[in-house]
Amino acid sequence: METLITERLVLRPFRKEDLDDFYEYAKNPSVGPNAGWKPHESKEESREILERFIAEEESWAIIHKDTDKLIGSIGLHNDARRNNSRVKMLGYVLNEAYWGQGIMTEAAKRVLKYAFENLDLNLVSVYHYPSNIRSKRVIEKCGFHYEGTLRRANELYDGSIHDSMCYSLIKEEYRG
Repeated sequence: METLITERLVLRPFRKEDLDDFYEYAKNPSVGPNAGWKPHESKEESREILERFIAEEESWAIIHKDTDKLIGSIGLHNDARRNNSRVKMLGYVLNEAYWGQGIMTEAAKRVLKYAFENLDLNLVSVYHYPSNIRSKRVIEKCGFHYEGTLRRANELYDGSIHDSMCYSLIKEEYRG
């Protein structure tokens, strides 16, 4: 997995040493539910997920250059809703202390550049729950096009059912 650099960030593979920073944001009840996962209940739970991130090599650790601190993750994953080997789904999460600073938009734009220019993908999709307005803003700032709402698309960890707002960006629309 290639390391990607932006003005304020380093996007690099996860490491075991990231555990404390990872657990810090993953246990926050304001973070996980926005992405559809339950807040981590223990550092051991975070360790198991971190080990999976390291093995799967689909997600970058978002490191803030000023502090060398892990502040979130961003990844390109298979989109189960599309049957196309040149399509990936963008997913991301950010420590609440860094919300509203344009950090995720900066990271997402760099990952999109990598997706279209290095991986030669022909489409990147992204989804958010209707209540996640912050994620919607990132998606809009990155130039994605709204495709529609998948009604009652996701059952979350707590049994609740949510719609999923669907967006995509095709290679020809991408402006690096």
